[in-house]
Amino acid sequence: MTEFATIPMQWIGPIAIKGQELSADISVPLATYETPLWPSVNRGARISQHCGGIHTLITDERMSRSIAMEATSAALAQTAIQSILQCQAELDAVVSQTSRFAKLINIHPKQIGKIIYLRLEYTTGDASGHNMTTLASEHIQRWVLAQFQELKYVAVSGNMCTDKKVSSINSTCGRGKSVIAEITVNQKKCKRFLKVTPKQIVDLNIKKNLLGSIAAGSLHSANAHYANMLLAFYLATGQDAANIVEGSQGITHAELTNEGDLYFSVSLPNIIVGSIGNGKDLDFVKNNLEKMGLNEQQTTGTSARKLAIITAATVLCGELSLMGAIANPGELIGSHLAIERK
Repeated sequence: MTEFATIPMQWIGPIAIKGQELSADISVPLATYETPLWPSVNRGARISQHCGGIHTLITDERMSRSIAMEATSAALAQTAIQSILQCQAELDAVVSQTSRFAKLINIHPKQIGKIIYLRLEYTTGDASGHNMTTLASEHIQRWVLAQFQELKYVAVSGNMCTDKKVSSINSTCGRGKSVIAEITVNQKKCKRFLKVTPKQIVDLNIKKNLLGSIAAGSLHSANAHYANMLLAFYLATGQDAANIVEGSQGITHAELTNEGDLYFSVSLPNIIVGSIGNGKDLDFVKNNLEKMGLNEQQTTGTSARKLAIITAATVLCGELSLMGAIANPGELIGSHLAIERK
């Protein structure tokens, strides 16, 4: 019997989002036990309303799965890789038999001794693409093993994907949607809403997010708490919450403009979201997507791209607000004690 865990959820916003693919005021649902997150993200949403909105851009999209196979020697493995890379038309035909929506867009090979890893990258329409890419990759692997008898099966997922793990390759190549969100906050509004100056935010970002992350050995990542917003938003919209592992890998950037205002951005290369697929048939998820205008059953990828944009804008709101709270001594723990202490 399936039971359901109850997680508190609130709507925050609206967030003013600007961009070619989505330009609207969007309220977003956040499901979390960390209740101070709601007023914090909501503060970022208010800033977006007073400072010209959050500008967003999707720079790339691809969902990946890696297959692993083994040859009898390194030389045979290299020859097989070179031959496989010449079979794009055949592989496209194999993929088309598994899905109407999956499209193979790139093959990233890696060889370790006689072992072959092929990172297969796809577009997946409005689905996040976990099962879609695994099914397509399994069929590709079967086809390759049939064509190259000298190879044998190792794994349908060889960890070069990289699924739900932090990796350099995801940060470099992207997994899911790669999204940038940015905002400029003038000095007066920064002081009004965050109670600190733009320079304090810039200095804190350097000393906390950048230098602190280097000291900690963070991998291609320098941010305060992307995971908080990602988890809350993923749970509220029926996403695979474990994808916050690679999703929280991103970089916060802050600098002063020539006028002394605050330029603030978040870059997230691994946003894995979908508006259709497993988990989206739950009533609360359907209601949440509908309220955001994302419940239409499309196959073009438009809804998933909008969802990724909203995700990045939500992350920016929470990131900017927390940076203000940390720059203002006592605010962070004071808010937690006031809201969470019983």
